[in-house]
Amino acid sequence: MASLLDMRRRIKSVKNTQQITKAMKMVAAAKLKRAQDRVTAARPFAKKMSEILGNLSARIGDEFSSPLLDPRGDEKYLIVLVSADKGLAGAFNANVIKATQAFVGEHPGKTVEMIAVGRKGRDFFKRRQMTLVEEYIGLTGMGTAKHEDAAEIARKIIGLFTEDTTIDKVFLVFTEFRTVLSQKPVIEQLLPIPRSESGETEAGGAQAEYIYEQPPAEIFGKLLPKQVETQIYRAMLESVASEQGSRMTAMDSASKNAGELIDTLTLNMNRIRQAAITKEIIEVVSGAAAAG
Repeated sequence: MASLLDMRRRIKSVKNTQQITKAMKMVAAAKLKRAQDRVTAARPFAKKMSEILGNLSARIGDEFSSPLLDPRGDEKYLIVLVSADKGLAGAFNANVIKATQAFVGEHPGKTVEMIAVGRKGRDFFKRRQMTLVEEYIGLTGMGTAKHEDAAEIARKIIGLFTEDTTIDKVFLVFTEFRTVLSQKPVIEQLLPIPRSESGETEAGGAQAEYIYEQPPAEIFGKLLPKQVETQIYRAMLESVASEQGSRMTAMDSASKNAGELIDTLTLNMNRIRQAAITKEIIEVVSGAAAAG
C-alpha cells in the first residue's frame, strides 16, 4: 500500500497537471473565437469563387485551354495534407491522417506524392515512406493562418502541376470546422479545377449570364491561380479553427478527469491516514494494557 507521503505527492502532481490543462483550455478558447470569425468570413468568398469559375469553365468549353483547368489522366496523385504542428488536440490529427490513409487505400495502384502542411502529418507519413515533395512547418503554430503563406504554397503546387505533366490530380485534405464539438475531415480536388456540370441559374430558373470585359485568357489567367490560393487559405483557416476547438474540448475533458482522479486519491489518502491513526491508538491501548 502506498504511504501517506506518496499519496500527497501524487495529488500535488495531478493538481499541477490540472492547472496546465485548464490554462490550455482558456488559451484554446481565446484562439478559437478569432479563428472561427476568420473562417466564417472566408467561406462565402471561397464558395462563390468556386461556383463562378466552375460555371465559366463549363460554358467556355474548348475556347480556352489551361493546365490548371484541362483534365488529365488518373494515375498519379499529389495530396496536400493540412494538419497541426502540435498535439494535445484530441483526435484532430488522427482523424485527418486516417482520412488520408483511407483515400490512398481506396485508390490502389496509383502513384501518390504529398505536400505536408503541419508537423504531425509530415512526421506520420515520413515514417511510412511516403514521398514528400515539400513540407511547411510552423505556419499555424500561433493559432492563425497567414494569406502570404497560403499564396506561397499555391505557387509551389501550381509550379509542380504545370511543370510535371505526370501529375494527374491534386487533392486537398483538411479538417472542416462545424462546431466546437464537431470537426470533419474533407477531401477536395484542387487541380484540375473542376468544371460545373450544369450552369448557374437565377431565381426564376433562367440560366445566369456573364459579361466578359476582358478576353477569357486574361480573366482565367488571373482567376485560376487565385482560386487555388483561396482554397488553400480557406483550408488552413478551417484547420486552425478545428484544431483549437478540438484542443479546447480535449483539455476540458482532461481537467474533469484530473478532478475525478484528485477526489479518488484524496479518498484513498484519508483511508490511509485513518488506518494509521487507528493503528497508533491500538498500539497505545495495547501498551497501556500491558503496563497495567
